[in-house]
Amino acid sequence: MPGAHQLGYWRRVVRLAALCHDIGHLPFSHAAEHELLPEGWNHERLSFALINSDEMRAIFLNSVPPINPDHVAKIAIGQKKLSEFAPDVSFSVWETLLSEIIVGDAFGVDRIDYLLRDAYHAGVVYGRFDHHRLLQTLRILPLSDQEGDSIEPWLGIESGGLEAAEAMSLARYFMYKQVYFHRVRRAYDIHLKDFLKDWLAGKFPTDIQEHLKLTDNEVMAALLSAARDASQKGHIHARRFVDRQHFKMLYERTPSDQKVNRAATDLLFDELVREFGADCIRRDSYTPRAASLGFPVLRADNRIESSINLSETLQKIPSATFDLILCDRTILTRATSFLKANREKIITPVKEVAS
Repeated sequence: MPGAHQLGYWRRVVRLAALCHDIGHLPFSHAAEHELLPEGWNHERLSFALINSDEMRAIFLNSVPPINPDHVAKIAIGQKKLSEFAPDVSFSVWETLLSEIIVGDAFGVDRIDYLLRDAYHAGVVYGRFDHHRLLQTLRILPLSDQEGDSIEPWLGIESGGLEAAEAMSLARYFMYKQVYFHRVRRAYDIHLKDFLKDWLAGKFPTDIQEHLKLTDNEVMAALLSAARDASQKGHIHARRFVDRQHFKMLYERTPSDQKVNRAATDLLFDELVREFGADCIRRDSYTPRAASLGFPVLRADNRIESSINLSETLQKIPSATFDLILCDRTILTRATSFLKANREKIITPVKEVAS
């Protein structure tokens, strides 16, 4: 860990890393990232490329005192993501700890920021929690392995902040269920991706200069133009987006259907596509990556324990997931009737006849 004379330098690095963390986002953020970037690329890799561009490196190196761009890149993106496309970049314990301030699953400011900001702009209360209390109780604590041996310093909290940490985890769960995974919002993601596939005639560029030319403004202007002109690429998708003619939810995975057949949604989707065509039926699903809710907690008696051992709430928070089938609203009545008449027959497993 650096001495006191270096803390000012690293404080500036962390602030710059926070500003640069998401600069590689595509228009409309995550909406089309997985489908419309070349293999091996994501917004973190674009952020890394931008931070290391000649223009930005010059800004960092010419500041007074100079800032090492490599430090900013590492803190902004974090070891886990960097290892996917820059595995040779090494992290000190100090750099790993600082990157957790930005990108950490438990207390990263990226997560704190988007929950509070999105809740405010969406006009909902799900994403709110006592972030002041959370920040006041943050501490650097030794992280223990399964045998209880301290292995490295990590971001943790005093026990008095445990409820605030629980509230943040619950806020994230409810924001995903009620806002990010809302069926209408997801439908517009589908129409936006369909339009971009036609409009781009390929993938988003990864060349930095070309990447910077495409913003939300350019995409919105292209959407409006295509919606008004049937001869333009992506017209039907743009019209659905601009005229609010989004696909409607036809089916959502249910526990009762899953009990009958674990592949119920697969079977229903395939049958609906056969009946109405792939252009009219879409499936949208999400299974979250495993994210640990464990972090060290400093108890009143100075013992340090895992949050999972101390909090029944964190043990029981489910993963936010969904699996939807949507359809063109022009066939909604027919598709609903078809599903009502045939759902049970489609999902019921065929019993084998004994020989």
